[in-house]
Amino acid sequence: MKKLNALYVSLVALVLAVVALAMNIFCCTSKKSSVEEELMAKPQMIINAMQSYEEQQRAEALKKAEENVKANAEELYNRAGDGVMGNPDGKIVLVEFFDYSCGFCGRIYPVIKQIIAANPDLKVVAKPMSFLSPASKVAAEASIAAVEQGKFAEVYSAIFETEGRLDEGKVYAAAEKAGVDMEKLKADMKSEKVQKTLSAVSELAGKIQVTGVPTLVLNNKILQTLDAKVIQDAIDAAK
Repeated sequence: MKKLNALYVSLVALVLAVVALAMNIFCCTSKKSSVEEELMAKPQMIINAMQSYEEQQRAEALKKAEENVKANAEELYNRAGDGVMGNPDGKIVLVEFFDYSCGFCGRIYPVIKQIIAANPDLKVVAKPMSFLSPASKVAAEASIAAVEQGKFAEVYSAIFETEGRLDEGKVYAAAEKAGVDMEKLKADMKSEKVQKTLSAVSELAGKIQVTGVPTLVLNNKILQTLDAKVIQDAIDAAK
């Protein structure tokens, strides 16, 4: 219902914007043509107005999201229990929101590894989400539980390097391959600490308006890209 209301409001605003533009043209043109004739003759005006409105909405949403990032910086960058890769004491911090069942997250995985290898002063904070499939939650639980054994990075890599569609069996096989104590891992997966961490990730994603994965946050700026150069450029700018 909230989405429908938001869509209705957006459409009304867009229509008003187009009408206002058309009326402006109508009032200012020397020709005595009607608004309808102007729009029929110049349909690109409507397209331009729609594109301008969409760009304005995206810019406003991004600005609000980055304000929320700053307001939740401690939770974002330094929460105990999160998986950390790269240099845990790094001065540059990259946060990754992802889902282990996400194809695009699988595509950015080697990019993250490349970025870590190229930047010895980089700390990567992993925020696994679990909304795409039941296996996503099992994988998120397993990797966060692996933090207790100092094996987060190994489990993270093993899960993303698993071939085929992810399921519970493959998650456990990946964790075992990563060298964790499986009995302890399975017990820790259902622990209050791990469950609180996963809930905290979900709540934080809502606060900073993460609308899709992978979403990266660097230097309080939100990045949605799979391009290593874009990420590296942002890191260089943050140094």
